[in-house]
Amino acid sequence: MTEPGPALSIVVPVYNGAGTVGRLVEALRALAVPGGLEIVLVVDGSPDDSLAVCKRLAAEPGAPVTVVSLSRNFGEHNAVMAGLARARGAYTVTMDDDLQNPPGEVLRLFEHARDGDYDAVYSFYEDKKHESWRNLGSRFTNWCADRLIDKPPGLYLSSFRCLSAFVRERVVASYEGPYPYVDGLVFQVTQKVGRLQVAHLERADGESNYTLRRLVRLWLSMFLNFSVMPLRLATLVGLGIGALGALASMIVIGEAILSDRPPQGWASLMVAVLLLAGVQLVLVGLIGEYLGRMFLAVNRKPQYLVRETFVRDAAGALAVDRPAVDTAEAGRPFRRPAERAERT
Repeated sequence: MTEPGPALSIVVPVYNGAGTVGRLVEALRALAVPGGLEIVLVVDGSPDDSLAVCKRLAAEPGAPVTVVSLSRNFGEHNAVMAGLARARGAYTVTMDDDLQNPPGEVLRLFEHARDGDYDAVYSFYEDKKHESWRNLGSRFTNWCADRLIDKPPGLYLSSFRCLSAFVRERVVASYEGPYPYVDGLVFQVTQKVGRLQVAHLERADGESNYTLRRLVRLWLSMFLNFSVMPLRLATLVGLGIGALGALASMIVIGEAILSDRPPQGWASLMVAVLLLAGVQLVLVGLIGEYLGRMFLAVNRKPQYLVRETFVRDAAGALAVDRPAVDTAEAGRPFRRPAERAERT
């Protein structure tokens, strides 16, 4: 019989978090959670000594800490998926390692989800302590998400969220591809979603790990992985430009027939050609992005790879679990071609 899990699991992706993760874990261990809690730290190929700090935290007494060490940097949402796969709580809170979300708000988020019988609860902020360009990017991403994924209108998508075990297990089981977008997966499972206003603090140490390139890559995962609307928009753009071209052709033909002089306009012709060529290249690139992601998924690019997992055993010592060479593709047992053929 499987040992029952705690009431709450807390999943924290760790990247360049050596200066803050210790204070975060100390504050989380001090929370009085009815039914107990566990903490899952996913070290996402961090170049600093985050792994050593997390291993030390796992060996200390207090609420149990599981440290998952990934083989390289896979990205925040991939690391969250790795943590969700190892969480055992009735509810799971995901949060960053930078202390911008006060640990005390974890209990409020958990209680709001539990008492409101929500499958998921998202936090939102009255005053978000990020750079202005990041806040603008967040608003744009939420505007796109309102139209591309099946989320409640106006709901702010935050990495500080609480998920029920029902949602967590189905999110982990439903997607094996290399480009996860956790919020898109959540809304594929449920719409019993709540929201809770929480405090947001200045970053306690260092600077944000999100560069413009990382934010664009995350936006593409949302934009392309959970909707075919971009392809439909491409079709509408093509039809619109085609209709405009047909109208312009009729005008030119009419001018040629009715005018004494041939139509003039070499410059306007070149502008039209360059505009159409640019639009065509953008649409071909969009289709190519879809095909490229399908190609990588078919060729089983891993969602994440676990190098080692560290937990404190019954004797209080730090135990290490190293996956076998042929396991842990996307956190699941490797299936050889013959085994996959039998399943189909």
